[in-house]
Amino acid sequence: MSAVGVGIGPYLFIAIAGFLATDIWRLLGVLFSVRLDESSESLRWVRAVSTALIAGLVSRLILFPVGDLVMASLTLRLLAVAAGLGAYFLLRRSLFLGIVAGEATLLAGLWLAS
Repeated sequence: MSAVGVGIGPYLFIAIAGFLATDIWRLLGVLFSVRLDESSESLRWVRAVSTALIAGLVSRLILFPVGDLVMASLTLRLLAVAAGLGAYFLLRRSLFLGIVAGEATLLAGLWLAS
């Protein structure tokens, strides 16, 4: 069997199945969010839990790196975090600039170490 004459059918199936598996929940979230109160106790709890999960994942990447991040020493990783946080607070609390500063510090440290 050749993949040349398959057509668009499999790609359409993958797109529809992917939408139904993931994006349908986003769509339902948008539709039902009209009734939610942002200051409610339950949404404050959800926000706290999601923030804690992100903090845990970032801490895990810093303390127990995987992949190419293993090449960076713990000192360099902590320095990159400090540079990113410093840039975030000094540059109008810009998340983008904080991430860029941390990434630039990490890449510069790896480049200088090689």
